[in-house]
Amino acid sequence: MASGNLGNTSAEELTYTEAGDERIDVFIARHLTHLSRTRVQALIKQGAVLLNNRPARASDKLEPGDTILVQPPVPEIETRVVREPALPLDILFEDEHLLVINKPAGLVVHPAAGHEDDTLADLLLARDPAIAQAVNPGSQHRPGIVHRLDKDTSGLLIVAKTAAAMTQLAQQFQEHAITKRYLALVEGRLPLAEGAIEAPIGRDQRHRQRMTITAQHGRHAQTLFWVECEFKSFSLLRVQIITGRTHQIRVHLAAIGHPVVGDRLYGRPQPLEPPRVFLHAAELQFTHPVTGHPLAFHAVLPPDLQTFLDSLQPR
Repeated sequence: MASGNLGNTSAEELTYTEAGDERIDVFIARHLTHLSRTRVQALIKQGAVLLNNRPARASDKLEPGDTILVQPPVPEIETRVVREPALPLDILFEDEHLLVINKPAGLVVHPAAGHEDDTLADLLLARDPAIAQAVNPGSQHRPGIVHRLDKDTSGLLIVAKTAAAMTQLAQQFQEHAITKRYLALVEGRLPLAEGAIEAPIGRDQRHRQRMTITAQHGRHAQTLFWVECEFKSFSLLRVQIITGRTHQIRVHLAAIGHPVVGDRLYGRPQPLEPPRVFLHAAELQFTHPVTGHPLAFHAVLPPDLQTFLDSLQPR
């Protein structure tokens, strides 16, 4: 069964509610009768079909709850008036296809309510207007943005400079082929030196700014962690996310009773706190979308977090 707001000349959204294991191209052609299966496959190749907000492949098999967005070919993107960069970007790698940057805390990644023209996306456009073409279908206001970090999270981000690089990198994320590791300082000491957290995450129905663990509305989420060192009241963890749900690390660590230090949304005030949420995207490994070469990057803790860490009492 499918549901959606359909129109032949606009984006068409479907929700898969059947038993599962059906190819996405077959499902779309069966429910959107104005599109042949050949036309659906062509749209998929153009990157105009998204499965759970990632570019789809014709061979993708559907599961109950999957969302599918079918769009016309990406139109010409309106020129946006953007600010000149207010701060220089910390660029660790750049070629004609992509950038890897070390995002500072406090910088919003893409436009949202209250941040329409002071985001990383705006800095990228001001620096290189051609990045406006590096978008996923339906994401014209997120040029170059392959993945995101929360405003107060610092660390490594990949930025696509071309549409082809965007599509390929998004596919790597969809296939969990990109490794992202974070440093997180959490409350208390964990009983295990390493572990895995696997619990579905969805929007909190009572507090819309929060995410929560929920089987009814949640999507599969998996987080791995290793204890790097321990302090009197805290533990420094190296955390790897297998999936990429909103606030995943913060939600999962809070759920096991060890919220990230400084996280007022999922934790609680502490007598001793850093100036922000103690979460930093420290390691990034992926395959270059054009050359196929493996790439790996590391970003040390920024001074605000390192200073707080240095002030803690050892175990």
